[in-house]
Amino acid sequence: MEFFQDLVTTLNFILQGLWVTIGVTIVALVVGLVFGVVTAMLRVYGNAFFQRIATVYSVIVRAVPVIVIIFILYFVIARFVNLSPFWAGSLALGFASGAYQTEIFRGAFQSVPSGQMVAARAIGMSRWQAIQSIIFPQAVRLALPGWGNEATLVLKDSTLVFVVGVPEILRRAQQVSARTLEPFVAYAAALLLYLALTLLTTQLLQWLERRYRLQM
Repeated sequence: MEFFQDLVTTLNFILQGLWVTIGVTIVALVVGLVFGVVTAMLRVYGNAFFQRIATVYSVIVRAVPVIVIIFILYFVIARFVNLSPFWAGSLALGFASGAYQTEIFRGAFQSVPSGQMVAARAIGMSRWQAIQSIIFPQAVRLALPGWGNEATLVLKDSTLVFVVGVPEILRRAQQVSARTLEPFVAYAAALLLYLALTLLTTQLLQWLERRYRLQM
């Protein structure tokens, strides 16, 4: 009985970091989406110069641990640009996620039959109009399953921002563990919260995928 009382008390404290975790995840996903879509377009439809730049970004960033990118942004770049720990961690996660999202959207763009572009150009559309109106909507539908997996990975990677002092779920669990000397209770509470968030995110993305498929 005492264990469950401690767990409830711990959960209440750690819950204060819930919105921080959600905020980090949303910012990282949006930043990663912008990097991913733009870079994927450059890799598929850009000229040789932009294709090389996009490829270098994707390959190098995916080869570097995310925590190293967080450290570089927070301890190096943030010395010249005023960034809080929250924004440094979130932008670093987004920059890293963008490399993975690049590959997701690149595969989606390449999966759209090439005849679609040919037909769009044949009826007078410019290359950009064809991408925007014909190719991109189909690519989004094809990318959704992979993007959903990336979203859950970013949610779990949000724990890494605790190393720069962001008071998200794991950071608060660590504080509880240090104060109460009950690490099992603290990290069990964090586990339950991450499990709930991951399941909720998965259900939301599956609903979005079904809805988008019906609209198409």
